[in-house]
Amino acid sequence: MKNLLYGVAALAVSASLSTVAMADGHKQYTIGVSNTVQGNGWREQMICAMRAQALVEADVTNLIVAHRNTDSAGQLEDINNLIEAGVDAIVLNPSNPDALNSALEKAMAQDIVVVAVDAGVSAEGAYILSNNQEEYAYLGAKWLFERLGGKGDVVYMRGIAGVSADTDRDNGFKRALAEHPDINVVHEVFTGWQQDQGKQQIFDYLATGIPFDGVWTSGIDNVIVDAFTESGAPLVPIVGADNAGFVQYLTEVEGLNGAAVTNPGSVGGAGIALAVDILNGKAPENKTVLVDPVLWENTTDAGRETITAAQNPNLDPEWPVSVTVPGWTDYTMEQIIDCKGPGEG
Repeated sequence: MKNLLYGVAALAVSASLSTVAMADGHKQYTIGVSNTVQGNGWREQMICAMRAQALVEADVTNLIVAHRNTDSAGQLEDINNLIEAGVDAIVLNPSNPDALNSALEKAMAQDIVVVAVDAGVSAEGAYILSNNQEEYAYLGAKWLFERLGGKGDVVYMRGIAGVSADTDRDNGFKRALAEHPDINVVHEVFTGWQQDQGKQQIFDYLATGIPFDGVWTSGIDNVIVDAFTESGAPLVPIVGADNAGFVQYLTEVEGLNGAAVTNPGSVGGAGIALAVDILNGKAPENKTVLVDPVLWENTTDAGRETITAAQNPNLDPEWPVSVTVPGWTDYTMEQIIDCKGPGEG
């Protein structure tokens, strides 16, 4: 994975080619990408989906990717660098809904299209294409609470504090909690959406010996199952995302009752497609586009059948098995796994 791909060459390419029509009638757009979490399987799939979709978009000739672990200040720097590089559009996974507005407003003032994926931004004029994060959390929490018979103690494993996707999920979780007043959250942690951190957190809590009845995770899931099995602790119902490793565990780990809620990282590729549509004068009527999640449970015949069909041994276990967004992405399975954008052949 390349962290920062902008510089003199990118500046020259974008300045000379970004809006010039090619001989075959296609435009030559340069699209910038900004992401602030590296090493997380979901985010890595998002970046690969962006590269793969840019590769199959005939009007995109250059993709400049800023992909690193950083905060809002670092993302502001990255976005300003992309603006200086002369990109035609910026597709970003925002670290905060409000903290990036100065750079995003500067970009849009220069007619640069801005598309936020996975989470929203408050900058007026920006487009948002996201998985419905509130519904994601609500579906999984509701399933868990009902599985527990409407009462019990649960561990609540969140993402990153202040990131709008986490805030939206917290709203969904608490909506389900309000419907089940006899459910108690006995432990709440922020995993940073990092596998090692989340696994250590559940190990530490298991070591206290405090009993609990279920776990809701913000997409850090297969390693939570690993912590239970490695420690010898009795399994409890666990909710995760449609990550390949967790989906596999839902069919293989004896005694595991769980549910996976779809949350495709490929929404990043959809963001690239949306940016191209907007550049080509095909902007959607609404500036916010939501991809609705679906819950797969391994406690029913229909759920087990869906989970079995969704498995894909070719994927990294931390990648969601939902590798496309129907109606938006056009790349092949091989292209997203290859993870190469225009000119990276």
